Amino acid sequence: MRSPSHLVLLLLALPASVLAQTDPQTASLGRTLKQGAAPEHRLQAARVLGESEDPEALGPLCEGLKDASGEVRAAAAEALAKLGEVAGLECLEARKEEADAAAQAALGKALKRLRELKARPPRVYVMLTGVKDTTGTVSPELVKSTEARMRRTLAQKGAWLAPEKESEAAAKGVLHKHKVQGYRLVGELRPGPEGGLKLSVMWVRYPGKQLLGTVEVQASGADPGELLAALAPQAVEEVSSSFDWK
Repeated sequence: MRSPSHLVLLLLALPASVLAQTDPQTASLGRTLKQGAAPEHRLQAARVLGESEDPEALGPLCEGLKDASGEVRAAAAEALAKLGEVAGLECLEARKEEADAAAQAALGKALKRLRELKARPPRVYVMLTGVKDTTGTVSPELVKSTEARMRRTLAQKGAWLAPEKESEAAAKGVLHKHKVQGYRLVGELRPGPEGGLKLSVMWVRYPGKQLLGTVEVQASGADPGELLAALAPQAVEEVSSSFDWK
């Protein structure tokens, strides 16, 4: 286990190819999936949303399960499986009476995939207290999106997320039952170099107040949405690499 007190990762002038992977213009794709006149356009939008790694793709894909085209509904179900957001179980279960055979098969596979993800035992227990914007330039919506991306990466790393306002006794109960470590992550957005952004993440023992370390990742050369789409998962990756839950 590494136990640094401070890690700094520079992502200056992040390549456009990396940014494109983390910002697939979810809103535009969602509109295409909902309003596209041609089924093939809606189908393609669903597929790209599934590959986006953007938790905000969940809503449009759930709506895609109601599309008039069975082929599009099947694509939306397949995309939900690829996206891997456990919250997608609710909308998938609501469509279990799907009449189209191909869509029904895709729904079954997606349900199986997400149920398996939900049933995984935790590797760590994490309280994510949110992200504070100290720059005064990042919109509340973008701050929430950054938090959502951090939660997604934590879940992919096998972390269970603690509920807000959890009592110390309840937290200790989870740690004892599952024999895992607990961490509290506190994020803060700060001005970065060359007009960019810096995401600082402090991790503390949870429950408790023992400071374990701080990670800072920063980037410039793109708009705030693109920068944070890359920085949020990278910060979690850096924290996780410091412990045994890589």
